[in-house]
Parts: sequence; structure tokens; C-alpha cells
Amino acid sequence: MKTVISRKGKIEIMESEEPSIEANHVLIETRYSAISSGTELLLKNLNTENAIPLGYSAMGIVREIGEGVSQLRIGQRVACYGSPYVRHAETLSVPKNLVVPLPDTCSSDEAAFVGIGSIAIHALRQADLRFGESVVVVGLGILGQIAAQVADAAGYRVIGFDLLAERCAKLSETCRAQAYSRKEDIRDAIDSISSRQGADAIIICANGANTGIIDQALRWIRDRGTVVIVGDVKMEFDRELMFSKEARVLISRAGGPGRYDDSYERMGVDYPIGYVRWTEGRNMAEFIRLLEEKRISVQALISHEMNLSTLAEAYEMLGKSPRDVLGVVVDYGKEEPHSSFPLSYAHSSSLNLL
Repeated sequence: MKTVISRKGKIEIMESEEPSIEANHVLIETRYSAISSGTELLLKNLNTENAIPLGYSAMGIVREIGEGVSQLRIGQRVACYGSPYVRHAETLSVPKNLVVPLPDTCSSDEAAFVGIGSIAIHALRQADLRFGESVVVVGLGILGQIAAQVADAAGYRVIGFDLLAERCAKLSETCRAQAYSRKEDIRDAIDSISSRQGADAIIICANGANTGIIDQALRWIRDRGTVVIVGDVKMEFDRELMFSKEARVLISRAGGPGRYDDSYERMGVDYPIGYVRWTEGRNMAEFIRLLEEKRISVQALISHEMNLSTLAEAYEMLGKSPRDVLGVVVDYGKEEPHSSFPLSYAHSSSLNLL
């Protein structure tokens, strides 16, 4: 089967053996996978001779079921999440707790973003917001866009911030959030919705150096507010600024409880719901519910569709032309692509544009 790797900063399509089925796993024929631009560009840019598999979020059809799997059936459409099991590859062997069934009304290309969606949902849970409270989402790439849409669907007061005006405009098109590309406008917006008390939470989805971004977030939050770090930013901040507000600065670890726990993921041992309400698997299912009920729209965020042979160009564009690229989905040629795409992200590349 074909799979996508990075080696010394170059994208390669390599042939590898198909995975075999094992207990508590399902074998999935991939139909779509989604690129997580922040994480995957970081991996791509690692200068190593070792092959680094890329991707962690996809959807497909169940082709085989291992012992211990009872909630899924052969031929069922499913979404799946989590490396090293999920990647840009034609066939995947995924533990049952990292697979969720898809309703008939949920589109396949949107469902491929289930991993990014569960990460966004877990970040909001880490913020521990209540109905009517306010949140500022910093960084409006695909992760930040989805986080802001979910926050809006939950009834929070949402403000988005990104240096790219195009991404701010896209957020304003897809939900009721206010979005700005200037820090001065963010300050005014926060004052307006909080009676000058500050935002309840800031969720940082930005990547890169972003020196001072945590300090900026600490200035924007209210007394005893929360800063949640999702993106790869430098963990440098002014202790006095944090101390003066008795603020919480938290890390959001991927899609939720269960991530990186071998017993939960590989062995399929679920956490009792009475003790762990929202595992990564339950967060995945909640993202799919939001899609099914049209409370959020990922379709509006998809700017490019391609196949494995053109995938290298996508990473080049993500790195060099972020204004032109937002959501990227890989079509494995098993289904007809959707025909409705956002014109504001049209591009003249040789990619198969949506």
C-alpha cells in the first residue's frame, strides 16, 4: 500500500506492507484523510534520515474486525484518529477506542477532520468555560477555526485573532464569532463583551516562535482567568503578570483523556464514564454529532482536495502561502468528491482544487 512519509524535509510516497488485523483493532480502507498543518509541518521540517509517517486524522470503510470489537461492523463508514495508527495511508489498523461510526448524513470529507475536531473540543474542555462566558481563540488555522466554531455552538462569546485578515474573514463567515487581525481591536472587543473585566479564557492555537504570545494572553484575561496552550509555542511568560491575576496556564494534550495511554488505545480498555466523562473517543463522537446536526461546518473550511501523488505540493503551499490554504483533504479515489467549495480560497495550483 502507499503511505506518506517525510525524510530530511522531503515528502515521499513509499510502498509498505498492509497492516494485519489484531485483537481490539479494525482494518480500515481509507477514503479521506486530513492534513493537520501545524503538527505535520513541524514533523516535515525535522532534518532526519528516519522516515516520519505523517497524518493522524482520517475516515474510511471497515474491512475487517479483530477479536473484542463489537460496536462496529464490516462495511460501515467510520472516522478515526491518532498516530501511529492513523496516517496518510491506503489501509489503516486502528484500535476500537479511536474509531467512531458515521451517520448517513455526515459527509465523508468533513468527517476526516475528526482528529483535529477532538483536539479543539478537548482544548475547550480544559478551559472549563460556563454558558455565556467568553473565549479568545488565537491562531485561526484549521484547528483554531474549528475550535471557534465549536465554542460558538456551545453558546460562548467568541473572539478570534490571527495576523492573516483572510482567516479572520473566514471565521466571521462560518459562525457568529468576532475576528480581528490587530491586537488593538482584540482589546476593544474584549472590553466590549466583558465590561472591561477581561476574557474568561484564551486558547492559543498558533505555532512557531510567537514570542510574547502567552504574556499577551495574560493581559487579555480577567482576574483568575485561564490560558490554554494547544499550539507549539515557546513556554515563556512573565511570572509577575501571571501572579498578579492568579491565572491558570494549562496545556491541552491532544484529543483528551486516553491519548498516549497504551491500555486505552492499543488494548481497548475504556475509562468508566462516571469517572472520565470525556475521553478522546467520546470527544471524537461529539465532533461527529456537531457535524451531523449542522452546528458546525468544516466544508466551508476545505480549500484544497488532492490525492497522494500531489500531496507534496500541499505541504509546500502550507509553508509558503498560508493565505491561500486552510483545510486540506486527501481523496484516495474511492468516492466522488464534493462539488461545493469556498471560492475565497480558490488557487491556480496543479492540485485538485475544491
